[in-house]
Amino acid sequence: MNQEIAVIFDMDGVICHTNPYHSIAFRQFFAKRNLNPTDAEFAEHMFGKSNRYILNHFLQREIDGEELLAMENEKESLFREIYEPSIEPIAGILDFIQDLESNGTRLGVATSAPRANLDLIMTKVRILDKLGSVLASENVSKHKPDPEVYLKSAANLGLSPDQCVVFEDSFSGVSAALNAGMRVVGVLSSHTAEELPPCNLYIDNYNEMSFDRIRSLF
Repeated sequence: MNQEIAVIFDMDGVICHTNPYHSIAFRQFFAKRNLNPTDAEFAEHMFGKSNRYILNHFLQREIDGEELLAMENEKESLFREIYEPSIEPIAGILDFIQDLESNGTRLGVATSAPRANLDLIMTKVRILDKLGSVLASENVSKHKPDPEVYLKSAANLGLSPDQCVVFEDSFSGVSAALNAGMRVVGVLSSHTAEELPPCNLYIDNYNEMSFDRIRSLF
């Protein structure tokens, strides 16, 4: 089969196990405001969601404009400070990306996180030079589960949605990829398979992943 393939990775929970550190940062952020969300609330209303959604939900009012920017900066600065000493890619992903690249796969990252977070992670997970598309929260007007970030990624990579495979770990992220008409691999770092929409494949890490396994999805 000579069909060209693109693989697009979400970042949080897909490239690195960042979600526990986001939880710590949000707990510190909300504690300053006398709020103490439960683990269940975080699982439902934080993982894979935009900061605007998270803040609106937990503060129970509309946050936008300069206030949104200030709150986002406060929380994400906390996250980067907490996470920087612990950055580590999920097992097997670097070898998997190398295998994809050597087989001519087009590669992208599409995250709901701000670009500053992505840039921090890429200082330790050195894959930026392999990526044909890099999109963060600043690059879209509609966040997951809207398919905008994945449709833009496909356009950047020069392929159609049905030539793309997305790696996602959250309900909204998997939904965004499905809404874009793409194949999806569910990374079970934050949720069980039962908690995600139906995916083409589920993995715990990348140790058993290869280009051939991706190609078999087509």
